[in-house]
Order: sequence, then C-alpha cells, then structure tokens
Amino acid sequence: MDNNRQLISVILGGGAGTRLVPLTLSRSKPAVPLAGKYRLIDIPVSNCINSGINRIFVVTQFNSASLNRHISTTYNFDRYSNGFVSILAAEQTLSSNDWFQGTADAVRQTLHHVDGYAHSHTLILSGDQLYLMNYAEMFKHHQEQKADITIATIPVIKREASGFGILKTDKNDVITEFKEKPPQDKLDDLVSPVEPEFEKEGKVYLASMGIYIFNREILKNELDENPDFTDFGKEVIPNAINRRKVISYPFGGYWSDIGTIRSFYEANLELAKRQPAFDMYNPTMPLYTNPRLLPPSKVESTYVQDSIIAEGSIIVNSQISNSVIGIRSFIGHNTTIKNSILMGSDYYPWHKRDVRDYQAGPDSPGVHAESYVERAIVDKNVCIGKGCVIKNKENVQEGEGPNFYIRDGIVILPKNAKIPEGTII
Repeated sequence: MDNNRQLISVILGGGAGTRLVPLTLSRSKPAVPLAGKYRLIDIPVSNCINSGINRIFVVTQFNSASLNRHISTTYNFDRYSNGFVSILAAEQTLSSNDWFQGTADAVRQTLHHVDGYAHSHTLILSGDQLYLMNYAEMFKHHQEQKADITIATIPVIKREASGFGILKTDKNDVITEFKEKPPQDKLDDLVSPVEPEFEKEGKVYLASMGIYIFNREILKNELDENPDFTDFGKEVIPNAINRRKVISYPFGGYWSDIGTIRSFYEANLELAKRQPAFDMYNPTMPLYTNPRLLPPSKVESTYVQDSIIAEGSIIVNSQISNSVIGIRSFIGHNTTIKNSILMGSDYYPWHKRDVRDYQAGPDSPGVHAESYVERAIVDKNVCIGKGCVIKNKENVQEGEGPNFYIRDGIVILPKNAKIPEGTII
C-alpha cells in the first residue's frame, strides 16, 4: 500500500488572520501571495505532491473565495490518479451550526468528509508556513516507531522558545512533556536530546511545527472522546501524551511560521538573498502554482541587486534592491524600490477597463515615474502615482491613514489602493 493510499492530508486555513491585516482583508491566510508568483497554500500542497500524497483537503472559513479560485485553476489531477485538492469551508449541519472554534474543532467538523476516502493515517498541516519537507520520510519515522501520533519538531534557542509549543523528548524521540509557550524561567526542565550540530548552537528546545500524523482511529477517538477540545496544540496533544505513544519527528531544515506582517515581510525578503535558506530551485521539491502563461519580464536600463522579478513585469530605468517584484508589475522611469515587496497586478496599466478581466482595481496599477518606495508591502493592483515617496521617515511602528497601514514599522498599501501623485507616507 503506497503513501497515497495510506495518507490523506488536511491543510488548516487558519482563523480570520487578524495579525496579517490588511493582507487578509479580502482573502484567507493561505491565499496571501508569496515570492512574487505563489500563494502560501502552494507550499504545503507542493510538499504533499512531492511526497506522493495527492488527496488533499483545505479547511477554511474566512474569505475563502480567492483561495477556492486559486485551487480550482491550479490543481487539476488527471482522471487516472484519483487525486484532488478540495476546499472544505465551514458549514452548518444537523450536528453543528457553529463556525470552527480552533484547529481541532475544524478537523472534527470536517472529518466526515475525510472519512469518505480509504486511508489509514491523517496528515494535518498548516496553510501559512514556509518550508520544504518530504512527508513520506516523516511517515516512515511514524511507522518505524509504531507511533499513535507523530509531531514534526524543529530545534530552537532559548530566546525563541517561549513563542512556541515546546516538547520534551527522551533519547528515542518519545514525547514525555508539552508546554504551550512556556516562560523563560520554566525552560530548563524542557531540554531535549538533539543532534550535536544543534546542541553547539544552543538549539536544545524542540518546538512543535503544527504538523501532525495521526493513526486514523486515534484521531477519531481523541476528537470524539473530548468534544470540548478545540485546539490541537493547547488541548489534544497535551492530553494524548500520557495516554498514547506520541513521537517527535525532528526536522533540521528551514521553516518559517508566517503569522504576522513582520514574519511575512522577512520571509519574502529572505528569498531575495543570494543564498536564501529556503531553496525555491530544488529540482526534487518543485513548487507548484497557477500556470498563468505570462510573457517574460522586460527590464530597461535598470540596476537590480538581490531581488526577485516575477514574470510579465516591465521595469524602466529604475533601481531595485533587496526586493520582491510580483507578476505583471509596472515600475516607471527613474523609480527606486528598496527592501520592499510588490505583489504585482492582475492586469497592465495600459489595458482599458472594457478589455480587462479584473474590474475592481484602479486604471493604472504600478509604481509610476520618479517615485521612491522603501520598507513597504504593496498589495496587488495598487497604483502609486508619479513622484510619491513611501518610506515611513518618522519610523512609526503602528498606524494607518488614507489607503495605507503601518505595522511593525512596515508601510502596507492594501489591495486596489490608489495613491495620488506626489503623496508622501
């Protein structure tokens, strides 16, 4: 029995995404654009496909329209594979009329859809993380250990540990204790055996990555026997540790939990570095997304340093450094972009409204001539007029105004915003 017959994947779309506002004002967290051309959901789905798992459910309840559209246009398996990526949105039923109350409750309410397919194990993933993992190796570890539940863990240093759920293991990777975001003065008792390379770096605390493999019946029993439990990390896992064989699967690669504006910003700009920790060019773990069939980018008399430029972009006589430039981006004459993320556009500025497919945005998306953008996130279809300065000179940490937000000192221009000519932010 191969992995695809044994494993079904359930990807959790998360809650309202309030910490990612304004990027989540009109879309769910998994639908947020990433690296110029992808969306966050492409990461776990690609990992599944590359691991030989092609039966995938995505559970969501907030702003799911764009996510549903992206999945339906991107992931179409041939009729001989029996594969699918299917959205499970929150729904009212005879047994429940409430929205999902947490990660465990989301799985509990949708489990009847999952159980309609043959499988022996359930792989539960998060839809807002950036990493490459072969889940087949995690599943092999689960089987070899004869585990009931396996949790992927990543070693972290003491300073970071209080921001995660920390697991304590013995030398056989059996989890003996779990603490959700323990205070710094309680960490000394949570040190776990780790590889020598991590021990030298002080990474002796194992953080839960929110990636779980459950034996099918164990998952059903844990959820049925504890109907008041709504969250895996806070309730289901701690309760199961003393009653089930719960195993750690140590993961030593790059991993970023993209739950805040700062983490989103830093993860994207990390990808623009000369040797990023996350390898988008890995031939054995390709990333899949919507095949838009756009023309190649055109760069005229422009200086570009340590940046990503997605397809279909046009850049004229400008300076781009340490930035991510998304699909169909237009950057006009003598413009400077530094340390910024441009998500691109759904159409070009010279396309009249009567011929373009997308109707909601401004007539002339892009960054127009003589403008300056630094330390900013520019969402899709934004029009930055001629001679604008987007810089946050005063280093404001939190704030907002007409057509802009500031979070963690980063200026964010929301989707479809129009910034008038000469504006200074």
